[in-house]
Amino acid sequence: MSSGKWFGGLFGFWAGGPIGAIAGFVLGSVFDAVTSGFKMEEDSVSNDATDYEQRNGYLFSMLLLSAHVIQADGKIMHSEMEFVRNTFRNNFGANAESQSDEILKKLFERRKNIGEAAWNEEIRRCCVQMVQAMSYEQRLQLIAFLCEISKADGKIDATEIDELKKIAAKLGIEEQNVNQMLNLGGTTLEEAYKVLGVSPEATDDEIKKAYRKMALQYHPDKVATLGDDVKAAAEKKFKEIGAAKDLIYKSRGLG
Repeated sequence: MSSGKWFGGLFGFWAGGPIGAIAGFVLGSVFDAVTSGFKMEEDSVSNDATDYEQRNGYLFSMLLLSAHVIQADGKIMHSEMEFVRNTFRNNFGANAESQSDEILKKLFERRKNIGEAAWNEEIRRCCVQMVQAMSYEQRLQLIAFLCEISKADGKIDATEIDELKKIAAKLGIEEQNVNQMLNLGGTTLEEAYKVLGVSPEATDDEIKKAYRKMALQYHPDKVATLGDDVKAAAEKKFKEIGAAKDLIYKSRGLG
């Protein structure tokens, strides 16, 4: 099996919907018998088959939506492709980098072959399936990852922002979360307030409440069943949210 431990072959519920159909078409030409029930090496995920299915559905959803967002402005930017490659290499290993790259290329090819209308309908149907199969917090992590892609080239195109908000709506995520994630990792006080989704005029209690809400929603434990590597990637975002909070607290003299 060429797919290694980062991606297994159990899809379960996912195989019965649009994501499974697209995955079967795309993965068949990338992995060797990827749907044969492969059990991943090492204990990156629990032994529960449901967790394998969730992980694989989540990882494929990451790539499917990445392919959609990368082409949101009509171009395939090298910087955005490199961001995805680096993310998969750093979090899942060199094998994941090369294979995720191949999956993206197959998805680009599929989009070109079936046309924009059919592709957009597939994305809509896949988002419906994601809502059914993923927790709200897992979907938040997907949106956060897509926002990072949009920031990869140093500027965020208005078309990309619009598409991110459309995807968020399809996933049952509030538009504000897109604005918050687009400001994540910033160093200014203005960006910090945007990360927490509050105005500089907010009271101290409102600031604390906003942070507690985000800390619960983006806590790495919320994606722990998807594997230690997925959880580790979520920890980076969690720390950046904490850094935004610390910046605001410091400016206000809060403990």
